Amino acid sequence: MLSTTSEYALRALTILAALPQGASILGRDLARHTGVPGRYLAKLLTTLHNAGIVGAARGSNGGYWLARSADSIRIQEIVALFDGLAMRRGCLLWPGRTCSADDPCSAHSSWQAVRDAYQRFLENVTLADISERPRRSTQLINALGGLQP
Repeated sequence: MLSTTSEYALRALTILAALPQGASILGRDLARHTGVPGRYLAKLLTTLHNAGIVGAARGSNGGYWLARSADSIRIQEIVALFDGLAMRRGCLLWPGRTCSADDPCSAHSSWQAVRDAYQRFLENVTLADISERPRRSTQLINALGGLQP
């Protein structure tokens, strides 16, 4: 459901979230750890820096770090930077058409459940939730509104 760009951004941010307080990592090292091409990662980090999510400094003591605490950064905020249009409430069968209960397609009720669960994930899960080891699965399940049968 996420674009490759959003996946790469989340991958890099989970590494930044794991850094000790006050530490930074060089872009080339971050690229190596994430498997994201360096130039592509640099563009992502610039976008994240401009959004106030990542701090950056050049020079011998330079590198990248989280500009805010990981528990204050919701996944939706990150994904919106890269997948903004894809996050809209679109129809599964008719791209470009808004998903609407007033004029539903044949997949509307099934797709709505998936879309709503995905939206809850984006809104409720933080970078800290997906960065911590071991994962706090109980909190994640609660953030998603519990497991649906």
